[in-house]
Amino acid sequence: MMDVKIEPTWKQQLGAEFDKPYFATLAEQVRQAYAAGPCFPPKKLVFNAFNLCPFDEVKVVIMGQDPYHEPGQAMGLSFSVPEGVAIPPSLQNIFKEIQADLGKPLPTSGDLTRWASQGVLLLNATLTVQAHVANSHQGLGWSVFTDAAIRALSAHREHLVFMLWGGYARSKRSLIDGQRHLILESVHPSPLSANRGGWFGNHHFSKCNAYLQSHGMTGIDW
Repeated sequence: MMDVKIEPTWKQQLGAEFDKPYFATLAEQVRQAYAAGPCFPPKKLVFNAFNLCPFDEVKVVIMGQDPYHEPGQAMGLSFSVPEGVAIPPSLQNIFKEIQADLGKPLPTSGDLTRWASQGVLLLNATLTVQAHVANSHQGLGWSVFTDAAIRALSAHREHLVFMLWGGYARSKRSLIDGQRHLILESVHPSPLSANRGGWFGNHHFSKCNAYLQSHGMTGIDW
């Protein structure tokens, strides 16, 4: 079995994926890409979403598409940027909706590690990207792996909240059992989509917490 350094509960759930031919090809292509030039996130953070949020502790899944592709931004968590890095426009709009929905002040940091540590899986469908080229690694096969993660959560956990924002994330709906879980869908928080309507006022964060609390879980401190 390929020795993939990933949090043990995820290794248990997804270990079979590491033995499949597609994953060997994917791992080799990613290795070559990182050797050829700058790619993000840093290698040690590729599985950061999984490592910060063990399988049994997931409460919420927020789907992203691929990592930020400019230096210093990507940290292996969808939408998140490290402390001290300017907050990207989509994340600004997420924070604005949280403020409107829950009355929380706008944060000064875009580091969402604090969400991950509460059980929010911040999962990009594609886990790596070449510097300056959005979606450059989309064809490598990462989505086969991340789809498997979504299927595992859908099948082996219950009462999770899946937040699917924008067309790409919403295409993952078919992987999720809507009887066992809450699926919240809206347009993407990027200014291009959000300003046309459908993002602001979606109340996803209060709906999420109400659902978690109705099933005996603590809500997320957004």
